Amino acid sequence: MKPTLPRRRAHVLPTLAALVVAPLAIALSACAGPAAKPGPAPGLAAPAATAASHRSDLLDRLRPLCGQAFAGRVVVDTPKSADDPFAGKPLVMHVRECGANEIRVPFHVGDDRSRTWVLRDDGTRFNLKHDHRHADGSADAMTLYGGDWRESPRAGRYEFPADDESKALFGKLGRAVSIPNVWAIEIDERRFVYELARPGRLFRVEFDLTQPVLAPPPPWGS
Repeated sequence: MKPTLPRRRAHVLPTLAALVVAPLAIALSACAGPAAKPGPAPGLAAPAATAASHRSDLLDRLRPLCGQAFAGRVVVDTPKSADDPFAGKPLVMHVRECGANEIRVPFHVGDDRSRTWVLRDDGTRFNLKHDHRHADGSADAMTLYGGDWRESPRAGRYEFPADDESKALFGKLGRAVSIPNVWAIEIDERRFVYELARPGRLFRVEFDLTQPVLAPPPPWGS
């Protein structure tokens, strides 16, 4: 028995429609340009962009704190030394002197006022130095060591690998272990972190910027 005409049309007509619609869909797709990349799944935040820390940022962040002091605590000390000079002592940083190119931050460990962090940017070099003094104001043999700034991929972090002068000083004073030192400062709205790192050694002290404390006496030698 021959198939009826209507059944033959039922097969032909969809085929003709597909021949017309397919080229049209391809043309429209080409006009639309590249497809958008899928976004994050619902409920998942897109990863935040990471901004580099630039040399001028640190001094700019510290200037509003000038004159204020903040209490701190050691958060990492590896390996811990048997004669830990920080154990059981109040730790206070004091953003004491803010010049156009230099900021001095004494770091008080109990009654020991021998340490001052010196951040200086003269347009050519931006460095962190450690000014160490005796109680009579005279300079310690191990003083004015530190490093030159290098860019960090993390916003709010500033790194200072030991410079050539410091490496020479360490070698002269029998402190070759300190030659690979990298100091770092991290700062945001709530905290200031000072860090010392080298192979086998990590020290970090963190200060709470949300609660200023009474300013300490001047550092030795000031």
